[in-house]
Amino acid sequence: MTRSYVIKPVLGKTYPSVAHGKGIYLYDQNGKRYLDGCGGAVTVSIGHGVEEVAEAMYAQAKEVSFAYRSHFSSAAVEELGAKLASWAPGSLNWSFFVSSGSEATETAQKIAIQYWQEKGRPTKNRIISRWMSYHGITMGALSMSGHVLRRKRFVPLLADYPEIVAPYPYRMPSGMTMEEYALACANQLETAILRLGPDQVAAFIAEPVIGASGGAVVPPDGYFQRIREICNQYEVLFIADEVMTGVGRTGKAFGVDHWGVVPDLMALGKGMSAGYTPMAATMVTDEIIETIANGSGEIMAGHTYSANPQSAAVSLAVLRYIEKHGLIAKSAEQGEYLLSGLRQLASELPLIGEARGLGMLCGVEFVRDKASKEAFPLTVGVAARVIAKCLEKGLIIYPAVGGLEGVAGDSIIVSPPFTITKEEIDELLAILKEAVIAVHDDLQQQGLLD
Repeated sequence: MTRSYVIKPVLGKTYPSVAHGKGIYLYDQNGKRYLDGCGGAVTVSIGHGVEEVAEAMYAQAKEVSFAYRSHFSSAAVEELGAKLASWAPGSLNWSFFVSSGSEATETAQKIAIQYWQEKGRPTKNRIISRWMSYHGITMGALSMSGHVLRRKRFVPLLADYPEIVAPYPYRMPSGMTMEEYALACANQLETAILRLGPDQVAAFIAEPVIGASGGAVVPPDGYFQRIREICNQYEVLFIADEVMTGVGRTGKAFGVDHWGVVPDLMALGKGMSAGYTPMAATMVTDEIIETIANGSGEIMAGHTYSANPQSAAVSLAVLRYIEKHGLIAKSAEQGEYLLSGLRQLASELPLIGEARGLGMLCGVEFVRDKASKEAFPLTVGVAARVIAKCLEKGLIIYPAVGGLEGVAGDSIIVSPPFTITKEEIDELLAILKEAVIAVHDDLQQQGLLD
């Protein structure tokens, strides 16, 4: 073809055409190999080209690919729901299936508001969220997001849901212990609830580990335990956005499992299908479902492809593959090795301020000055430069920029499939090191470093 009719992320940019993938590698039309160091969009957990998933896809397609959820359920959908219930903590036994993480978080928002309506408390319709967060690109999900760069074009259309700051241990104020910092950040939720009025607040939403807006920012211990206490005290539902962290990405089944807390609603996506099909879910507790079942009897949400049997069969095959091969334990084990390697790079390279992460969700933050933690302005594009250099060298990594009020903050996410070996991690680290050194040299030549 001489021209493209596809709207791509950057208009006018030429993208390589992917030809095939196998394991942790992708190959373009010219045969160039790329190490998928971020699982696409922190999505691919089991690797590319897994035969068992392809076989499940074909088997379901031979039976039926589509049946509308208002007309039918299906064996694949029912089995997937049961499988997720067996994985989830507490009484998060119910799944509402959708096609994307944005749909999942927005469905959680709607269910939370409906729950309070069914309880006879319709004024409880406000969602509280955090700055430096990302919950999706649909208007409802974007309203809950504190990602300044992604909000800014649409601010007049968005609700003012971001109210509090998220814990950011790398930039913790001096003079505080980590325990004090965890409680101070969590207690901001109590202040926000009291300011708005508990009778106005339906739910609080948070990512267990901050992803696209911060680059794998892990909260200190005690933070989510205190959040759960505050939500209980003021009758506010807790929505865990596990779209990026869920299904083993952090080395446990779900991110919240690291702190032993049980949310009232949980949004899943990405790793739920490992990129093999568009699939996501909103998980809900028994108590919420019983309340709605005893009231109106239906949840006001849904999309054409909700509970699609084809996607359900594929996701079920992914979860079974993860279980069969012990990939959540592998995520924890290999993630520890990856983070150790990234921290070694941080100790060697002046451009890296911090390497951080949990399981196979790691991040690197770039700074102008290590001692002061001074950030580059976004106009310098440090993360974008590193990503471009990596791509040239055959490594794909994911951007996480703008965490400092949308004017600064250069981070990347490193989140390969759980199946990556230590030798392949060493390859990833070597390419990343070369790229960061090259960018450092470029910045120095351009007079952008002191």
